[in-house]
Order: sequence, then structure tokens, then C-alpha cells
Amino acid sequence: MNTRTIRTLAAALSLTAALAISGCFGDSEPEMTVSGAFMPQPVNDKMAGGFMVIKNGSGTADKLTGATSSLSDDLQIHETKDQKMQQVRSMDVPANGELKLERGGNHIMFMGLKSTPKVGDKVTVELRFEKAGSVKVELDVKERTYNAQAPTSTAGHGH
Repeated sequence: MNTRTIRTLAAALSLTAALAISGCFGDSEPEMTVSGAFMPQPVNDKMAGGFMVIKNGSGTADKLTGATSSLSDDLQIHETKDQKMQQVRSMDVPANGELKLERGGNHIMFMGLKSTPKVGDKVTVELRFEKAGSVKVELDVKERTYNAQAPTSTAGHGH
């Protein structure tokens, strides 16, 4: 090989390495967005549930590790398995995926409410993630019987 070929190969390898490294770091922090956030109007000031869909728009998986709100000093992450609720330390939010917090399933539990929100109120919650940091969300207080209906498919429906 001549000097010119070696230099060209070295430059190409350097460029390839730089692109590979920048690609690895480009998705280092997950991008969380929240939709459909709501809380059914609580029956009393003992407890309430928070429901939403958390979408991770990056190629890096993350975990929901906690939540805070001025409505309660005790917010818990609950999973539902075999029709039983239990508190967990965190929940996975897959890369380029979503975590659904829904009635009858996983959710945020507000324990010992400081007040009882009414239909039409908004409850602010700060979600904490292992990698993405904090995300503020407003939950719309809905009727007690409200249940969000997510479309199963939007293919061919013009959405």
C-alpha cells in the first residue's frame, strides 16, 4: 500500500468511528412524553389512582422510579398481577415503546389525599425516571366511571 491509500483508509476509519460514537451517544437520554393522563374523581380523601400512557421516543430504555404531587405526600407505583395490586420500586419504559398505566392494570396510587379533587380539576404530578429525569404532567379529574379507550388500530382510519 502506498502512503496515500493508508491516509485515505485512516481518514475513513476515523470518520466511521466518529459516526459510531456519536450515534451511541445520540440516544443516551430517553425522551418521555405523556398522553391521556387522568384521575377518576376520588370517592374520599383516602386514595386515588392516576392513569396515563408514557411513551419513550428514544432508543434507550428507562424506568419510572417515582412520582410526587402536592395532592399527596405518598405516591406509589403499583402493578397489578393476578388481579392483585402491589407496590413496586419501578416500572420499565422500553426503548421506542410505551408504558400504559390504566384501570385494572399498572397505575400511580395517591395515598392520604390532602384534599379531594372534583371533576374538571387538574392535578399536577412530577414523574421521575432513572435516566430521563423529571417530567411534569397534569391529570384531568374525570367522572368516577370514566375509562380511557385507546384505539386498537388507527390503520386505514385517517388518524
